[in-house]
Amino acid sequence: MGIRCPIIRQGDDLAKIVADSVLDAAQSEGFSLRDRDVISITESIVARSQGNYASVDAIAKDVQKKLGGGTVGVIFPILSRNRFAICLRGIAKGAKKIVLMLSYPSDEVGNELVSLDALDQAGVDPYSDVLTLSEYRRLFGENKHPFTGVDYVSYYSELIRECGAEVEIVFANSPKVILNYTDSVLTCDIHTRARTKRILKAAGAKRVCGLDDLLTASVDGSGYNEKFGLLGSNKSDENTVKLFPRECMELVKTIQADVLARTGKHVEVMVYGDGAFKDPQGKIWELADPCVSPAFTDGLVGTPNELKLKYLADNDFKDLSGEALQKAISDSIRQKDGSSLVGNMAAQGTTPRQLTDLIGSLCDLTSGSGDKGTPVVLVQGYFDNYVNE
Repeated sequence: MGIRCPIIRQGDDLAKIVADSVLDAAQSEGFSLRDRDVISITESIVARSQGNYASVDAIAKDVQKKLGGGTVGVIFPILSRNRFAICLRGIAKGAKKIVLMLSYPSDEVGNELVSLDALDQAGVDPYSDVLTLSEYRRLFGENKHPFTGVDYVSYYSELIRECGAEVEIVFANSPKVILNYTDSVLTCDIHTRARTKRILKAAGAKRVCGLDDLLTASVDGSGYNEKFGLLGSNKSDENTVKLFPRECMELVKTIQADVLARTGKHVEVMVYGDGAFKDPQGKIWELADPCVSPAFTDGLVGTPNELKLKYLADNDFKDLSGEALQKAISDSIRQKDGSSLVGNMAAQGTTPRQLTDLIGSLCDLTSGSGDKGTPVVLVQGYFDNYVNE
């Protein structure tokens, strides 16, 4: 369930606000906390309480320092006004020219520049073909995002020019293509960034940075993130980004200890960002953050280790029914010894993803990012199973 909280500002005692809000909700709604309930806090309010913001000028200064301030290749950005546009303002202000290389037919998280059907019809191979802007327009024209109505090729081009830099657009999927234009490269992919950096360095790039290498330390008093840099940042206003929260293990442990002291219940606590799921309609993979959860208590380490009840019912105990079937399945669950069930046929289809990825996805879908006002989500019963009374 979503838990409403006050609007969080920099310097607020977030641990106390979260614990108070959950316990107030329990009292007003008439439920009790239990051991292994999960209190999940969206990364946004953690970063807000930390005051972890940075201006486009701070980004520009770091880009100029680390990439030289001349022609910078900016490759594989995602297509997002919220996630990347303000970062791009800072990047453009820190360079004389931007060669913007876009992956196609879509960005890393699934935002389409052109459909696969259109590529097939045009006879274009995205694995090998490099397109200029004029070739892209001739073949595919204008392509507006189905959700936002934005043509990101035009939007990003205009934004770069507004910031005083020249711009050249290229469409390609091999990182090495950018070296035909410049040897100073900022790779903006999220989950494939280590491979991209490795390829560029091996191919002779002079300067290579990822978004995770920018704002790893404060620039003129700005916020920063020593581990993720600009990755996971969001638009705050037209000249400022909110960064992914800094170290927040102390926060989750403090909330856990506070709830234990006030209720006697040992809850788990985590900070979550984007969920790790794909929208089947828009074909967009939600995870634009570098990870689902940057901090969580020890009880959330690991993956589920579960039996597939349908498999047991249809195979091992296919001749049983009623109470006999219920008892047989319950006994199988009780007899698990804690060893991994990976590879066991009775566990197939149970999706042994990280607990934090599963619970974080559940919480992201529950809280939303709009007007619900529930930046904290309480999950009860997640660790219950068939044999729990």
